[in-house]
Amino acid sequence: MTIERAYVKSGRNTIIHKEKKYDLIIINGDAHPKIRVTADGLQPYKESVPRNRREAKERYVEVVQIGSPDVFGEEKQLLFIQALDNREYKIDYSKVGTKMFVRVHQESYL
Repeated sequence: MTIERAYVKSGRNTIIHKEKKYDLIIINGDAHPKIRVTADGLQPYKESVPRNRREAKERYVEVVQIGSPDVFGEEKQLLFIQALDNREYKIDYSKVGTKMFVRVHQESYL
């Protein structure tokens, strides 16, 4: 049984958001801030994380645990997100708290 996901992983550190109906909650370990990927771009995620898949579906989100074996298998220092707003964002976890933490890497990736 395969589970339909709202994202596709590409390469060693890229997540492609593919479904407008669901937002993605990017979790890269407990020490790093959580990020919400919406149809309009990226924003910090301050709410509680859904406890299970059913609760996530009710909130129209999908939790992406970067370190889980079905995603990348380890936490990442550098992550690229291709969002539905036609931009590719670069998330540099070594620069948390600065304006360089999340920035537009490519204005149009299509």
